[in-house]
Amino acid sequence: MTNAECRALLLEFFDAAVAAAAPYNGIAKNLPEKPSGRCLVVGAGKASAEMASALEAAWPDVELEGVVSTRYGHSADCQYIRIIEAGHPVPDSNSILAAEEMLTLLRTAQYDDLVLALISGGGSACLALPIAGITLEEKQAMTGQLLRSGAPISAMNTVRKTLSAVKGGKLAAAAGPAKVNTLLISDVPGDDPADVASGPTVPDRTSPENVVAILDQYGIDIPVTVREAIKRITRATPDRPDDTVRVIASPAQSLEAVCMLARARGFDVVNLGDAVEGESVEIAARHAAHVLELANKANGPIVVVSGGETTVSLPRDCNGSGGRNTEYQLAMAQALGGHPRIWSFAADSDGIDGVSDAAGALVSPDTLERAQCAGVDLSAALAAHTSYDVFAQLNDLVITGPTRTNVNDIRVQLIV
Repeated sequence: MTNAECRALLLEFFDAAVAAAAPYNGIAKNLPEKPSGRCLVVGAGKASAEMASALEAAWPDVELEGVVSTRYGHSADCQYIRIIEAGHPVPDSNSILAAEEMLTLLRTAQYDDLVLALISGGGSACLALPIAGITLEEKQAMTGQLLRSGAPISAMNTVRKTLSAVKGGKLAAAAGPAKVNTLLISDVPGDDPADVASGPTVPDRTSPENVVAILDQYGIDIPVTVREAIKRITRATPDRPDDTVRVIASPAQSLEAVCMLARARGFDVVNLGDAVEGESVEIAARHAAHVLELANKANGPIVVVSGGETTVSLPRDCNGSGGRNTEYQLAMAQALGGHPRIWSFAADSDGIDGVSDAAGALVSPDTLERAQCAGVDLSAALAAHTSYDVFAQLNDLVITGPTRTNVNDIRVQLIV
């Protein structure tokens, strides 16, 4: 295969993964019976506006009203459901506005009303209302520290839901006697609904002691007032046995779409799973060793796929560029050492790696050579966490814009 063909195929694999998680593919097939009363719609996350648009298209004869919160730049056309764009990955005042409007709407719910909750990854930031005793500024500061700490998403969301007046099932609790039906696009390893967007419709069983332990483990500085607010949390969110949660798109589905396409193109496939977690540099080294071993053993073409969410631990004074996927790829380029048969692709399915305008990056057999010719020191770039700058200079960034879905990272290695 030529260089151009390899690049095109890797991008085609990514497109297949994103298409498998498109809200329009999942909403219509997973809707409940139409309600006899009103249909109230709430939602949060990078895919939630697109989910709301898909709902309106699927139920043109149902009277809908609602509020959905998504990341800036991720809105979609809706006639009846109000879309609020809010901060991500750090919440802002619009995140609070969205939460307050949803609570106001849900408190009007009656027994024969149906509440549809449209939830996807990113909702933790887009939907935020701190518990009593914690200010937005304090929540923002903690979120910023957690994002730089290298903490896995499950630990971050444990903190977020406990310090929130809407997450951890509290949003659903506001609906009173109405049944809440949650349609969910998962971006977390294991697809636990309690972890997606910090589970605004799923009861929370986290103890205050667990939250304090996480904050201490990752060295998060929190004011005494916040510790006191955590101690005042006395009870878990009540169960709501009539509510339902359905996952309509998941990382595993997207990886399987890539596997099916690869097999159709004549590749053997190795699927490393959708729940890969750990430091980007360490995961890249592990994956590179595995791929190099496969390349040395087999002559035929092979595709290796993986998903999940790696992390990057940043020093407090570091202002590096890039995200977990470009950092993974920078480490992958070093570890592969310019192997002539191996290509690598890593990108976030939502189209945004970290806080950059890139989804991720490509690594080709000549990446190391081109970097050396450009005077780029990959080791120094890894130490400074400037992976975005390196791939921008090499013209190997993958820039897609918002995909309006989110099933976490898609990584593919080609052995040709």
